Amino acid sequence: MQLAFNLPRPAALIAIVIAVASLAGCAPTPKGTGQLSREPEIRDSQFIAADSVQLPVRIWNSKVIPPEAVIVALHGFNDYSNAFDEAARYWAENYRIYTYAYDQRGFGDSAERGSWAGTDAYVQDLRDFCQAMRKRFPGVPLYVLGSSMGGAISMVAFASDDPPDADGVILSAPAVWARETMPWYQRAALFVGAHTIPWASFTGKGLGVVASDNRDMLIGLGRDPKVIKATQVAAIYGLTNLMDSALQSAGRVRAPSLVMVGELDEIVPNHASAEMLDRLQTAGADNATTAVYEQGWHMLLRDLQRQTVWDDVASWINSPEQALPSGAADFDATAWIEKNR
Repeated sequence: MQLAFNLPRPAALIAIVIAVASLAGCAPTPKGTGQLSREPEIRDSQFIAADSVQLPVRIWNSKVIPPEAVIVALHGFNDYSNAFDEAARYWAENYRIYTYAYDQRGFGDSAERGSWAGTDAYVQDLRDFCQAMRKRFPGVPLYVLGSSMGGAISMVAFASDDPPDADGVILSAPAVWARETMPWYQRAALFVGAHTIPWASFTGKGLGVVASDNRDMLIGLGRDPKVIKATQVAAIYGLTNLMDSALQSAGRVRAPSLVMVGELDEIVPNHASAEMLDRLQTAGADNATTAVYEQGWHMLLRDLQRQTVWDDVASWINSPEQALPSGAADFDATAWIEKNR
């Protein structure tokens, strides 16, 4: 996930912002959903949402052995459901935790690839998917795992008045780099781009930002044609709106939650994650377990220390009251927040 691109000098940018504001341009309009007219269901390898949109589904399970728990996994920005392949196979083989992940609207093999459906649409799809999963696995513990953008969607969904029907939520490096945590010039550049060239695309190359220490995995993503490489400004604008809502939702998530942050994250800056954790503390979220991985980057589930994170996730699902095996939750949250804000 990358939001920045080459920016003009601040003085020139101010002039541009004033000029654009005078044009009264319109912000990009998200695709949204159609009429919610049917019961959502999972049929073979397709998720049919309440508005009849079909989204590809990947499943990691055993057709013989029943699960101990089930995970609904939401991928990150420009990624798709295959992001969970290695972790999901590990959970299925070692913990009998089965994973279901779908390509969210505008990503992977879904229709209108590269478009932005809007926060409400992504949240509604999560509700629909959990509803279908409850019917498929009655009585089995069900958890939502959101990575980056998927974490932001999960935060907004579980803080809403109509949260998904799940037993808990796992947030892996949630995307909370909201406008209030961005420098003014990045906010201004986003405004200008969204109101003038929403169709333009940027790759983020040359910025020197690293998502993970797993170089082989990053090379694989670069070669994967289903991973979006050039992002439209309209999608970046929509993602930023989502991150605004996610940060505002921090502290209002009532479901049991595991929040995981990488100390070395270069995608979601530590000061944004610190603001999120501060709001969790202020809200007195006793049902939230927070963990900071000293050697963790943004892609915690695919970094070189990924198995440590996988075991923590499984441990928390099976025994949320026990300490995480890695010890990543045994840190001074107040001190970490003060250091990074």
